[in-house]
Amino acid sequence: MAEKSTELISGGIIKKDPAKLRLKPNLQGYEGLRKTFKWSDADKMVDWFPDGKINAAYNVVDRHAKGKNADKVALIYDDGEGNAQKVTFKQLYEQTNRFANVMKKLGIKRQDRVFFFLQRSPELYIGFLGAIKCGAIASPMFPAFGPDAIRDRLLDSSAVCLVTDSDLKKRFYEVKDQLPELKHTIIVGKDVAPGELSWEKEMAAASDKFETVPMDPEEFMYLLYTSGSTGKPKGVVHAHKGIVQAHLTTNWVLDVHDEDVYWCGADLGWVTGVVYGVLGPWSNGTTQVGLGGRFDPDRWYKTIQNYKVSIWYTAPTAVRMLMAKGDDTPRKYDLSSLRALYCVGEPLNPEGVRWAQEVFDNKPFHDTWWQTETGSILITNFPEMDIKPGSMGKPLPGIEAAIVDETGKVLEQGEEGNLALRPGWPSMMRQIWKNPAKYNEYYRNGWYYTGDTAQIDKDGYFWYVGRADDVIKTSGERVGPFEVESALIEHEAVAEAGVIGKPDQLRGNIIKAFIVLTPGHTESDELKADIQKHVKSKLAGHAYPREIEVVKSLPKTRSGKIMRRLLRARELGLPIGDVSTLED
Repeated sequence: MAEKSTELISGGIIKKDPAKLRLKPNLQGYEGLRKTFKWSDADKMVDWFPDGKINAAYNVVDRHAKGKNADKVALIYDDGEGNAQKVTFKQLYEQTNRFANVMKKLGIKRQDRVFFFLQRSPELYIGFLGAIKCGAIASPMFPAFGPDAIRDRLLDSSAVCLVTDSDLKKRFYEVKDQLPELKHTIIVGKDVAPGELSWEKEMAAASDKFETVPMDPEEFMYLLYTSGSTGKPKGVVHAHKGIVQAHLTTNWVLDVHDEDVYWCGADLGWVTGVVYGVLGPWSNGTTQVGLGGRFDPDRWYKTIQNYKVSIWYTAPTAVRMLMAKGDDTPRKYDLSSLRALYCVGEPLNPEGVRWAQEVFDNKPFHDTWWQTETGSILITNFPEMDIKPGSMGKPLPGIEAAIVDETGKVLEQGEEGNLALRPGWPSMMRQIWKNPAKYNEYYRNGWYYTGDTAQIDKDGYFWYVGRADDVIKTSGERVGPFEVESALIEHEAVAEAGVIGKPDQLRGNIIKAFIVLTPGHTESDELKADIQKHVKSKLAGHAYPREIEVVKSLPKTRSGKIMRRLLRARELGLPIGDVSTLED
């Protein structure tokens, strides 16, 4: 267990003492690497075929199965009820080979779209990687999607094959007749109807020998649709070359070592689940946990305890839910195996960082920033770096990030503006499926415009302000909803908060907050007034919510992002738009 003095809060900064960290971080000398690093250096960390060909699945599975990690456990799968099975890299290799041969038998061609609509399970990992092995474009879908969301994705992508299970296929069959290009349906489980293929039978009949197909680095590997936090989902396409950055960032940012047991809580239906729940950890030869079932604080803590998880990657929504459960719950479990905690999905409020400091033996959450479109972590709090709670951190070596205006002019320190990146990193998206105009909107004036607004402090740390279309202008002042939400949840009565701008004749906009109360608190005018006073004390007189509405829950995407656009639409009586990614 790390000593208490390993990380200390000083002046609002969590100071790191590298000498007292449990393991020496893989990335050393950040400032020097920022000056010297070239992406060609990262190319050497992965395996290539002759003539510059590559396959991400070869790097994720094959090279470990053929080397010293053959008998190392790749996956510890827990079904959510405590029933666990272990899969070695050799077994993963053989099973992904079998699925690749199933694809070959069915006539799946290079770059055909193969979709997976499955609960998290060994079959999902195997199918996803097996499809990539044979040169297909793999696309996992979140298992809570409804029929319309399923249809829209399969139709937009012209998918030719779907792998689903006996339970989930019921939703698919509501729209199956609207998918004329879908040729094959593979069912995991016993309920296999005429016209369907049985996963079990097809896999049993397939050979476990397969030569992974060498791919051009720019050929497409996987397709994911954005969560829709700002509008209609878009099909984001990533290439095999992305494995370079997935590998590098897992090594440098998540800091995996040979002895680590790693757990990423994200579903494979979202980019985090793909990149840091499959590609990155396994390309590094890391043992990882896969947990089925629904979110439950006790189950999550028990997972860390039972499998001695040392690196944990989760989402702010999960952190807030754990915080709401209380500090006594984690103390019931032995969590001493943890050495590093990371967060992704939306900015983590400072309160969440400090809470982890208190309950996880001085181990704060390291916030990471990236997008479905960027393909991997680009700005982050590195293991060797001091943490400023609430900050995004600093850019990855090889990434040029800046705050710019609409003309591409770089703004000064402390100025708010568009968070922009110089194109050229390996994991960047290659296409918006069937929508080149939308793709081109991201690139202007020599920059990739992220759609986020931010600022940089004197030490080079980036600070998230909000989505470009979320920033609230009230009484002539710009207010980022995230900072208001952060202040709100620091109040003991507020478990979750979502903030929007509401039109006001006098002020242009006022700030309205939608809050979920913590257990033991009841809505009252007095409580609302106290919350407003609290926010004023944390921010400024213009930045507090003039209206507060107590709700039972906030609308979120299935990846855990609060859907402010939906809050705004409901408040103003506007069309709500696409809600296929709205959580149950």
